[in-house]
Amino acid sequence: MAGKRKTNPAGSTNSYRGDVLRVLGALKVATADQIQRIGAPHLAFRHADKEPPSKQKQARTASHTGALSDMRKHGLSENGGSTGTGDSLRNLTPKGLKAASYELNRPVTEMGSTARGAGSSGASHPMSVNETVIAMLRPKPNLARLADDLPHVQAAAQAAVDSPDGIGTIASYWTEVPLPATGTWNTPGKGGAQADLVLTAPQDRVPLLFIEVDNCHETAEELAAKLEKYARFFRRKVKDTDGKERPMWRTRWNAPVTWSGDAAHPPVLLVFNKLGERNPNITVSKLSELTSHCGRDSGTTATTSTTGRSRSSRPGWGT
Repeated sequence: MAGKRKTNPAGSTNSYRGDVLRVLGALKVATADQIQRIGAPHLAFRHADKEPPSKQKQARTASHTGALSDMRKHGLSENGGSTGTGDSLRNLTPKGLKAASYELNRPVTEMGSTARGAGSSGASHPMSVNETVIAMLRPKPNLARLADDLPHVQAAAQAAVDSPDGIGTIASYWTEVPLPATGTWNTPGKGGAQADLVLTAPQDRVPLLFIEVDNCHETAEELAAKLEKYARFFRRKVKDTDGKERPMWRTRWNAPVTWSGDAAHPPVLLVFNKLGERNPNITVSKLSELTSHCGRDSGTTATTSTTGRSRSSRPGWGT
């Protein structure tokens, strides 16, 4: 025990350090609160009775905060500023991203950047992206980890387990994924898009979904320009390893071959988080007019959803 304490002075376990690697490996930057809600949702039920809410939050995030402290000591994670509400932001170092690639079973070349500096302006957009992931995941508590807790705690956790399932696992999500219209995956050229989120959850009938999150700051014209870049990327073809020309997106992701072949492109889901002053309903109406040719010409489907923190959508494959 003394040796372990010396190695990990905050007393963290492999389980909680693994949570940190998986969540930050996928999301790039997050708070201890978000890491806990995704990695160990049972802790939210165990400490639900604590007052005031600040004490409850401190108690349920203590294990992951300790894990982050130990990982910072080992050069795997670092503090990255704070949110607008004062929560500390955490991200992985290059060494941490490499460790996370093993946890997520993901090539190191697909891990992306370390997200350094994301917290310099409060990271409102990354936080909305994270909340979108949590809303779609709907993390459920492990009842076995609450076996010794009070009956009312177990009952609340059981209700959460019985609620509708979410989509995928944290390993199903990628953030800040370049979609090069020119150049390569590793060195994208000009004119391409960058997906806020990419979701691959074939086990939940969502083989491939691109997600854009807007805090209601962008105009319909700005969003339309993003979708035009998506369409340009979807139309791009390159030679695959067998020498045959295929849509570039198919060289990285698996997706069904539909009746219309490669004329059908993956859907793009727009998620609106009402932080800004723009009315998402008005934006969607104008956006539909501006992008009607995308669906007509290329088969690209744009699905819209308005969300605060908990609503999610389960779209089908675009045709």
